[in-house]
Amino acid sequence: MSEHEPAETSDGERRAVAAMLAAGIEHEVTRHGRVGSLAEAAAARGVEPADIVKTLVVRRGDDDHLFVLVPGDREIDWPLLREHLGVSRLSMPDAGTARDATGYERGTITPFGSTHAWPVVADASILRPEGRRVSIGAGAHGVAATVPAARLVEVLGADVAGVTRPA
Repeated sequence: MSEHEPAETSDGERRAVAAMLAAGIEHEVTRHGRVGSLAEAAAARGVEPADIVKTLVVRRGDDDHLFVLVPGDREIDWPLLREHLGVSRLSMPDAGTARDATGYERGTITPFGSTHAWPVVADASILRPEGRRVSIGAGAHGVAATVPAARLVEVLGADVAGVTRPA
């Protein structure tokens, strides 16, 4: 954990960090102000843009979602993801539906502490190079956790597949 604890943490941050602790994943929390771009987020967290992992909520059907972990410099390749999941349709839910599905607002979503334990698909590039550490959102704006990528995939029980393309 970082040495600079704010006077008050949000419910989302508390849930996310508690879930990381319960999962036994080594993590270092970084807090910074709101950022306006991937480059700003990477600079604030002291990582490369590719080392930021975005958690995207994808809708498969009514009340059926999943999390997709995507490196910061990549985006979902929808045909690859549909093929991997064996479905013909997927979509991104609106902000309200994403909040209902996770308990987090957009920009703060993480599988850790989500109000629903949706399946997780992690893009295979997250694991390269071996020993990589990545920065994932931690339940509040301007809060992230740096974690070992392989352990992230392991504790989330993520299905690892090539489901992205360069942004």
